[in-house]
Amino acid sequence: MKQFWEQLTKSQKRSLTVGMGFVVGAVIVQFALFPWLDARQRVKLSIAANEKILRELKTLGREYSLLKRSSDTVRKVIEQRPPGFALFSYLEKKASETGLKAHIKSINPLKPLSAGAYEEAAVEIKIENLTIKQLTDFIYTIESPEQMVRIRRLTMGKMKETPDYLVADIQVSAYQKPAEVGPR
Repeated sequence: MKQFWEQLTKSQKRSLTVGMGFVVGAVIVQFALFPWLDARQRVKLSIAANEKILRELKTLGREYSLLKRSSDTVRKVIEQRPPGFALFSYLEKKASETGLKAHIKSINPLKPLSAGAYEEAAVEIKIENLTIKQLTDFIYTIESPEQMVRIRRLTMGKMKETPDYLVADIQVSAYQKPAEVGPR
């Protein structure tokens, strides 16, 4: 190889050196610089994706905490209720307290909806010959955050026979432990 080098002219040596430098440079660029730039870009994209996932996880964590607190509140309320609490009898009692028991046309339990470890029991109550004051007093009495009883739907209108009085259709719901079904 040394003999080959010595036979070359000065311009050939320079050309060969520049060519070798170019080849070595191309090899370095191809096998060192490009892979390093690609890896750097992948790392940046990975960091950005992981930061996005982390933000979403923080948001989900906050939502989970809120739902957990809400669930714990529902559980505590249900556990603090007197044994044998039933929405149906609760509404009858409140109707008696407000003097509306005689105005009740019907009270019908609705099919309970499953809500995890609990179920949402609902009752539809139809009342006739009401004044607006009686209706507002009854609504105020039955809706109870302490007992987790809420009004799901309220429809009211004037009575056809006596327009001075109202007719109301109220759906009331409350969370409770699922009714246990015995063996058949």
